[in-house]
Amino acid sequence: MATASQPVLDTPRNDRRQRSVEELGPRYKWVALSNTTLGMLLATINSSIVLIALPDIFKGIHINPLDSSNTSYLLWMMMGFLVVTAVLVVSFGRLGDMYGRARMYNMGFAVFTIASIFLAATWFDGSNAALWLIGWRVVQGVGGAFLMANSSAILTDVFPANQRGLALGINGVAAIAGSFLGLVLGGLLAPVDWNLIFLVSVPIGVLGTIWAYLKLHDTGVRQHAKMDWWGNITFAVGLIAILVAITYGIQPYGGKSMGWTNPWVFGSLIGGVVVLVAFLVIETRVANPLFNLALFKMRSFTFGNIANLMASLGRGGLQFILIIWLQGIWLPQHGYSFDRTPLWAGIYMLPLTIGFLVAAPAAGVISDRIGTRWFTTAGLAITALTFGLLIILPVNFNYWAFAAILVLNGVGMGLFAAPNRAEVMNSLPGNARGSGAGMMTTFQNAAMVLSIGIFFSLIIAGLSRNLPTAMDHGLVTHGLDAHSANQIAHLPAVAVLFAAFLGYNPIQQLLGTHVSSLPAGQAHFLTGRSFFPNLISGPFSDGLTVAFWFAIAACLIGAVASFLCGPAKKKIAAPLTVGEELASVAGDAGEIPTELVQPATPAALESVAGASTGSAGNGGSTNGGSASGFPRHAGTMLVGRVVDADGRAPKGGVVTVTSPSGSQAQRAAIGPDGQYSVSALAPGSYTLIVIAPGYTPQAVTATVSAGATARHDFRLAGAGVLAGQVRTAGTATGTPEATVVVTDAHGEVIAQTSTDTAGEFRMAGLLSGPITVTAQAPGHRPAIATVDIRQGSTVGTVLALVPVGSLAGVVTSPTGKGIPDVAVALIGVDGNIVATVTTDEAGRYELRDLPRGDYTIAANTYESGTAAVTIRDALNTTADVALGAATAVRSEEISSLRQG
Repeated sequence: MATASQPVLDTPRNDRRQRSVEELGPRYKWVALSNTTLGMLLATINSSIVLIALPDIFKGIHINPLDSSNTSYLLWMMMGFLVVTAVLVVSFGRLGDMYGRARMYNMGFAVFTIASIFLAATWFDGSNAALWLIGWRVVQGVGGAFLMANSSAILTDVFPANQRGLALGINGVAAIAGSFLGLVLGGLLAPVDWNLIFLVSVPIGVLGTIWAYLKLHDTGVRQHAKMDWWGNITFAVGLIAILVAITYGIQPYGGKSMGWTNPWVFGSLIGGVVVLVAFLVIETRVANPLFNLALFKMRSFTFGNIANLMASLGRGGLQFILIIWLQGIWLPQHGYSFDRTPLWAGIYMLPLTIGFLVAAPAAGVISDRIGTRWFTTAGLAITALTFGLLIILPVNFNYWAFAAILVLNGVGMGLFAAPNRAEVMNSLPGNARGSGAGMMTTFQNAAMVLSIGIFFSLIIAGLSRNLPTAMDHGLVTHGLDAHSANQIAHLPAVAVLFAAFLGYNPIQQLLGTHVSSLPAGQAHFLTGRSFFPNLISGPFSDGLTVAFWFAIAACLIGAVASFLCGPAKKKIAAPLTVGEELASVAGDAGEIPTELVQPATPAALESVAGASTGSAGNGGSTNGGSASGFPRHAGTMLVGRVVDADGRAPKGGVVTVTSPSGSQAQRAAIGPDGQYSVSALAPGSYTLIVIAPGYTPQAVTATVSAGATARHDFRLAGAGVLAGQVRTAGTATGTPEATVVVTDAHGEVIAQTSTDTAGEFRMAGLLSGPITVTAQAPGHRPAIATVDIRQGSTVGTVLALVPVGSLAGVVTSPTGKGIPDVAVALIGVDGNIVATVTTDEAGRYELRDLPRGDYTIAANTYESGTAAVTIRDALNTTADVALGAATAVRSEEISSLRQG
């Protein structure tokens, strides 16, 4: 049974979308993983599929993207998707926390699919078509933000802590692999018809939308609250201003190669920073902030996000730089025409994806057992090493050396990605997983855009120093007049980069009409596959070195941050209970004292409950003095209701309110109707800890503002644990993959799990009282037992399954024809009839659920026939009986087991 957090009662239990993990069964987590992985794959494929297809898109809508008036279209087609997702993921993660992560995720699939349909249906051209495409790419980014913001939170809700690295690793593999698969798909589909790059997402999107709607449910903590509108507005305005400034900063301005001196760019950067500072001030003063700044008091969350930010800065622009390196220099030098380079660049970069695909899932699985710190630290150190190797590599490299470095780079990123995400997500309380995942994705996507701007700026700066002189000399040497050569040589270097990136012939684009004035031989040489690559190799190498040194520094800073996340976690022998997981998180964060959230003994719980001061009254409120001397604030309250899975209020329960540092602020008893009330709190963030005898403790982060009332409801799970083994009767051998079902006194299924390879199982969160445990496995008779669960303790049981087999065959006449309606009896060695059956119209019979042993089978009609047969455990035995003749036994032991 999974041990994800129980949902808070912010939604009615008749909500079809709100289900507990226990209700959905042990297979649900794999359904959630497969659907969210499909969603991440679709979103990331579409984030990169446009890059390779840009030449065909602009050719299809009849726009020259290298024209200075069209550069904005090019930049927004490249980066608009990333900018939108970076801005919106936190808000959409917060919406998932409030209204249900599965609901918001499903909405993202639908929005993404609708946008893909409209993108594929573009029927006009020119600037109107460019604006249409950019607009629907923004809408597609909105859908992608819904998917990215909630997929990690959905997986964290349904997977226990000892499996989250595996789940998030698989999800991360899809995200990274999608970004590179998009390059290959774009290169394959765009030359056929550029509309296909958007159309290919439609059937997958429709399938994913329907699948998510039918199968995904909200299983996590749902916390309804007012939307932080001012926080959303200031965050969006500030981040958009900065990202737009970065986007336009790499465009030429005022005769200079870049636009960083443009007053609008400079003003957007400064204004964006000022607005983001205002955003941070707002977040400290609202009841339900978009950015829960209290999360940064948790060590793993803070340093994990710093590491993620620096890793994204280091590798974000790598994809673009490698594409330019391959398309502008290496591929033409090795015989590829410029118009074929986009597809082959994607193919030659596949080793990077292979390294990631190998390392990420393995790192996720192993880090679940031995901890994340060494994986994340080593991963970024290896990535930094690969950037150093790329500096050493000559521009005209040997491909196998290049491929080996790419594989190693993918391994480094794979070692980092899944453990880092698991470290951050495991540190989050259940009601903040959506917004926390959104914050993490925002840092990652914003850093990607910033990295692209930094890498492009460093490369352009390197080109601008040496390229004009080299180009001027080369053009004059091969027949162009000095004046024209000087003009062309001093054109912005970004035009050269964009031409190479788009798969155009850069020199042909720069020369324009000058080509016709050159001798045919010289024109052919200048626009051939050797002049431009040889011309740009030296200046490009200078810029490349500076860019890679920046990447090395970013990765090393990220490695240090990863090391500071905390000590390696101990091996997890079994899934954590809710209380144990809360204790683990709290111990790392320093927010919740461990002793308050670990499962306690009944006596200790009763002692805590009995220590509550004040009267429960009608609302179950207690407003006794604060142990830590917190100031009183009239009208500032926390209220709610605490019930168990059956809707009953726990007896002797207490709600403890602590500050972020762990100091006790207030305490309230839970009333007979489950109500509690805490008043006189100072505005700010608190941790609510609910403890009741016989139940697993729960904790949640709450924020209160002056004069306001915040509500938090809880549904408690029992504190009892059932553990045991399912084995074969008469042996000590465990039965793996057996299904174990627990039902209560009313016959309702309350828990379900499967046994491990040793036949053992464990279920936590059970309420006190008698339960019925049933075990079943293919080829065995079900076993059943009644167990009395005791509060706060572990009860053991062993269920012995009796192995059984089956018998089938045909009763035939002497001529070999099957005879219907023949009475067939199975007789034991003691002469007693064990079972009887009548043959069907073809003379077939079948007997199931037969214990092992030797039997005689007899068929009686106008003549009789017998056969000896041995039934073996869990095997299907076949015996045909021919009437009127002595019958030999034909026995087939079939490998596939049939359930009796």
